[in-house]
Amino acid sequence: MWARRDAFAALAGLMLFIALAAGLWLASGAVVPWDSKNHFYPMFRFLGEALRRGDVPLWNPYHFAGHPSVADPQSLIFAPTFFLFALLRPAATMQEFDVFVLAHLLMGGAGILALCARRGFVPTAAVLAGMIFMLGGVAASRLQHTGMIISYSFFPLALLTLEIMLEKPRLLYGVGFGILASLMALGRDQVAFLFCLVLIARLLYAAAVSSRPLDYLLGRWPALLAAGATGGAILAVPVLLTLQFLAASNRPGIAFGVAAAGSLAPVNLATLLAPDIFGSLNKSYDYWGPGYDTMAAPDWTDRAIDYLFIGAAPVVLGFWHGLAGGRIFAKEMRFFHYMLAAALIYTLGRWTPVFSAIYDFFPGVSLYRRPADAAFVLNAGFALSAAYLLHRYVAHGAPRPFQKMPRALAHGLSAAAVGAALALILGGLAFSFAHGHGVESLVAVAASLLVAGAVAAALVLGDRFAMRGLVAFLLVAATGGELLWRNAADPLNAEPATRYSILDDASAAERGAIAALRKDISERAAKGERPRIEILGLPGGWQNASMILGLEDTLGYNPLRIADYERAVGPGDNAVDPNLRHYPGTFRGYKCKLARLLGLDYLVLGRPLARMPRHMPRPSASPIFVSDQIYVYKLGRAAPRAYLATHVAGVDSDAAIAEDDIPDFDGAREALVDLADLPRLDPALAGAVAAGAPDGRATIVSYENDRILIDVESEQDGLLVLHDLYYPGWEARVDGAPAPIVKANILFRGVPMAKGRHKVEFLFRPFSLANLGSAASTLLDHREE
Repeated sequence: MWARRDAFAALAGLMLFIALAAGLWLASGAVVPWDSKNHFYPMFRFLGEALRRGDVPLWNPYHFAGHPSVADPQSLIFAPTFFLFALLRPAATMQEFDVFVLAHLLMGGAGILALCARRGFVPTAAVLAGMIFMLGGVAASRLQHTGMIISYSFFPLALLTLEIMLEKPRLLYGVGFGILASLMALGRDQVAFLFCLVLIARLLYAAAVSSRPLDYLLGRWPALLAAGATGGAILAVPVLLTLQFLAASNRPGIAFGVAAAGSLAPVNLATLLAPDIFGSLNKSYDYWGPGYDTMAAPDWTDRAIDYLFIGAAPVVLGFWHGLAGGRIFAKEMRFFHYMLAAALIYTLGRWTPVFSAIYDFFPGVSLYRRPADAAFVLNAGFALSAAYLLHRYVAHGAPRPFQKMPRALAHGLSAAAVGAALALILGGLAFSFAHGHGVESLVAVAASLLVAGAVAAALVLGDRFAMRGLVAFLLVAATGGELLWRNAADPLNAEPATRYSILDDASAAERGAIAALRKDISERAAKGERPRIEILGLPGGWQNASMILGLEDTLGYNPLRIADYERAVGPGDNAVDPNLRHYPGTFRGYKCKLARLLGLDYLVLGRPLARMPRHMPRPSASPIFVSDQIYVYKLGRAAPRAYLATHVAGVDSDAAIAEDDIPDFDGAREALVDLADLPRLDPALAGAVAAGAPDGRATIVSYENDRILIDVESEQDGLLVLHDLYYPGWEARVDGAPAPIVKANILFRGVPMAKGRHKVEFLFRPFSLANLGSAASTLLDHREE
């Protein structure tokens, strides 16, 4: 272990590094773009606003006409650090949000320092590992994926506490490991899944290399049991709710072809040696590397997914000292190099002969769509491997394989290192020449080879003149500068904040559009109405801006959506590209029955209605705001959010959606009830509600995210219909007594009512024992099928 001064110096080095990185974003007026701002930042602001009011936003009414935030892994509700940040700073700016994400990487980097210190690495080597972990390769290029960054950042701390627990199997350490591992796993994304597998593999590897594996595990069972119980207690409910959502979502599983298309093409490994070999860092976005435009086979990766650069010095150490010198085979780091090999195989996905078997037979893999996510495991492995190799250099100098091992093996390893480097460079150049960018790639490769040559020369001189410590320090400083130059606030992870102005500092046109929309909606609200809007074809930040603006949007941006809504309404993958907006037979246009039931009464578009894509219906609509950037239209035919139906008819909701045929009915006096729910209605009630009975009255008294209060008055029995999405976890109470909720009008909620005056309360209670039990039984039923 290190002296306290060394530990503080190493941590100070990482803090300075991440502070300089944050400064580059702030100084350039840039923010981390794409998913970070289109999705995670609005989720955070929605969480913060709810907490400011004293609520926890379990249900999100502003997203796809209603969304179960509590079950969405990307909602940040179960991310304790962001939950606390939302409590303290509910209206944090986009830049503050980015700095907080970077602080998570610093936390992970500190964990890397501790792991290196436990192994006795020199502090300089540990700082190198920390910098690679924080801003190397995928950690920089995919900084936009806030949820994955959170999972990634907790991994070093989880691994550290696991190793401490294995060395000292005390209950307290078991509880600590259980907490940190579950905080990592709470992300419920593929990065969390893969790192959970790494932790399990680390435990099994420690047992396997012990003299008596079974005794090793038995001697630690109390600590392991404490870890499992702690982790299970933290994870059980979030995981169960997410699995419940997946079962009812548009993606309960990922088809093999979709997952395979997210594999990392082997040619991308060339970015380890030459970061800009494919124009990945080109500010004009002229990227010519693997992707859906350049690959013959289906491939939907892009330059952010395909980028792996960690610095010239770590790569030189890896190829020369690690592979050619044989140090990657050292016993003390064998597990991490096994981890690297396994992660590489998984990352390459369909480019290896084993991914199809992994997909078919390994539990959990089919839930995720992108094997390239394992690049996060690669980057963590690269960080620890680079630290070990630099430590060995400082302690023992350059490797001398021809003195330490048989000459044939030494020649073989040297040839393997040279051959691998040449294969990556030549493969990358061949790809670039084939796509007309050979000269640019040659320049990038030449520049990288010059830097690599300088690194190799420095290592040789440091060894020859006994200045290895100084050379190591200079190489770490140079790597830090290189990572800041290449990987911080570059085109892979930075865009001008003005591109997301609607989220933080709206432009004049945006303010005008929102003011006109709010004015019209407030006038409707005074009459007891709750219309919804559709935002389509505006820049990325607009997709989920409704969460910040408090507008109930029928679209949004989220890979997870309620399946029935997806099939019936056709919102598509995002709301930026109007061509992705589908119009199924159940939603043929904005004046159709389903559009009216949704209460969809406003269109907010990025171009005039007449200039939208041809497949989009052209409803007659009145413009209420027009600028050169934003066009707001009013449709004027929305149905009431709540009404009392005095006649019900059965319908097979799934069949109606599948056959694009919603039966016609009088939306003011009638309701459709799913056939599966008809038995839940009182037969006497069903018999009493005859066509032609007097209409009742339903008035929304209070509407909150997770609680809705409605006054109902009728002279006849009937069915209260609320045009909010039907989803498990919602409960109803009539005058304080529990009442059943049935699926009404294909997508919505209905509650049977006796005549008279009643107060009806809808409550979203996903944590209730009834809902959790229902979720568990549903999952068991699916497993048996």
